[in-house]
Amino acid sequence: MSTSPDGVTAKAALRAELLRRRAERPGEDRAAAARSVAATLAARLAGIPTVAAFVPDPTEAGHGRLPGALAGTGARVLLPVVPARGRELDWAVHTGELTPGRFALLEPVGPRLGPGALAAAGAVVVPATAVARDGARLGRGGGYYDRALRHAPAGAVLVAVVFDDELVDRLPTEPHDVRVTAVVTPSGGWQALPAGH
Repeated sequence: MSTSPDGVTAKAALRAELLRRRAERPGEDRAAAARSVAATLAARLAGIPTVAAFVPDPTEAGHGRLPGALAGTGARVLLPVVPARGRELDWAVHTGELTPGRFALLEPVGPRLGPGALAAAGAVVVPATAVARDGARLGRGGGYYDRALRHAPAGAVLVAVVFDDELVDRLPTEPHDVRVTAVVTPSGGWQALPAGH
């Protein structure tokens, strides 16, 4: 993946500001956001046999609710496993049991299925620090999801989850960035976005 210094710098500055704001968000706002986005995602993705998602950390929208809400639809839920080395996500089926993994992120305990497991997902719920109305997504900067989403099948729904103020008009992008096709915010619910390239 090629990167431009200007793009990396602009993304890093914006990411730092967004993460600072998230850390300052009151707990009751986070809890209300978690209820809202989990309910929206469960309703919109019901009926999809395999859904890939993530385990939101305490500052992210959906914390404490996301994997369980999706599992409640009857879907087989795949969750990411950050490898000890490298930047290619592994996947495992969510069984309800989570354990701390790399970067202190919670991950499933079951057998590892490999990066290609994402090919079975009809929808992929991805983390973001911000999403633009054209589908551009700002992640945490490691490139894990841009790499992982290459394994998603054509036509899979790629949906990001952010707080209301993190849906913005524009974001700095680079050629390797994978765009999402929808976003869920606590107040705005599900919003379709232009198809990614």
